Amino acid sequence: MRAPCCFTLAPPSQGRPPQPPPSGGPASPAPRRLPGGGGAAPGGWRRLLTAWRPRGTRSGGPRAGPCPPSATMSTTFVSVLVTTHRTVCLDDEYEWKGPFYFIQGADPQFGLIKSWAVGDTNNGDDEWKEEIKLTEQAVQAVNKLNPKPKFFVLCGDLIHGMPGSQWRKDQERDLKNVLKNTDQNIPLVFVSGNHDIGNAPTRETIDNYCKSWGDDYFSFWVGGVFFLVLNSQLYFDSSKCPELKQAQDVWLNEQLAVAEKHKCKHIIVFQHIPLFLREPDEDHDYFNLEKSVRQEIMEKFHKAGIKAVFSGHYHRNAGGSYRGLEMVVTSAIGCQLGEDTHGLRVVVVTDEKIVHRYYSLDELSSQGMEKELLDMLAKQI
Repeated sequence: MRAPCCFTLAPPSQGRPPQPPPSGGPASPAPRRLPGGGGAAPGGWRRLLTAWRPRGTRSGGPRAGPCPPSATMSTTFVSVLVTTHRTVCLDDEYEWKGPFYFIQGADPQFGLIKSWAVGDTNNGDDEWKEEIKLTEQAVQAVNKLNPKPKFFVLCGDLIHGMPGSQWRKDQERDLKNVLKNTDQNIPLVFVSGNHDIGNAPTRETIDNYCKSWGDDYFSFWVGGVFFLVLNSQLYFDSSKCPELKQAQDVWLNEQLAVAEKHKCKHIIVFQHIPLFLREPDEDHDYFNLEKSVRQEIMEKFHKAGIKAVFSGHYHRNAGGSYRGLEMVVTSAIGCQLGEDTHGLRVVVVTDEKIVHRYYSLDELSSQGMEKELLDMLAKQI
């Protein structure tokens, strides 16, 4: 059976170890338990970028176990198929095949527009009709693109309601109902934000996020490019779950070692909180990481040859660079806190570089991608 786009849906492993890529490339990491000690979902399915459910079932939460291979499937969200390790290892995706692109969005954050307008960001999020309309427009704009993007990543703050808040489940349900209309050939990738797991996350809040949306950190390959999804809240405040931050650090070092061994074309990182907004040595505040933590991560990323970090959180467009590492801060699908318009970022990956442009939702819906970016995609090796 084929999953959407170019990713093969692997059957239950039945005890088989992950297969190495061709030409002696790196094997996938050893099995790894999920946060909370829950282990893998029944059936041992490998994580894909998309999740599946039988047609006709109600969306709004993951099913108890993986769907049988014979079922008729449709795309919903990432959290149904859970893996025992945190890497998508699909043999035909380790090799460079030519330019491609993906779509990055951030902060649909159902509930923030009203709560920001009334000045009560803790309890004013009982309305999110505007965010539903904006996210529907984003999905429709992405669906219309031709050629199709390789995937659509949302860089955190999927909803506004913090863990345990009154409207959280309703916001999650409505967001999933919008996202299930994404073209089935466009995989969805989710990144955890502070409103998804809490400003000071706990094992419980992270585990609940994983049950709803998938792993809080993982990696995947597309066309010879290595992608890392990180839980940036563990770098912002891990005081209530230091062991989970340590686990992510160990995993990240392992992943960077794999990338170095395989000599991938590019390495790209997705996280919610930016390393910095404009300058690598800027002061620490709510919208970036603490300076010593930031410096350590930037240096690690530089040494690993990471080309770009894509984030959200700021609800404005921003960015800068550190020793060849580009920090890209993308404004929100939802509530704007600056002068930008609601929008999405188109990211084109070529043999030599990573090129991106932020489009308003209206612009992307009506005009699509500009000719310059389309020409880059047409230049096959």
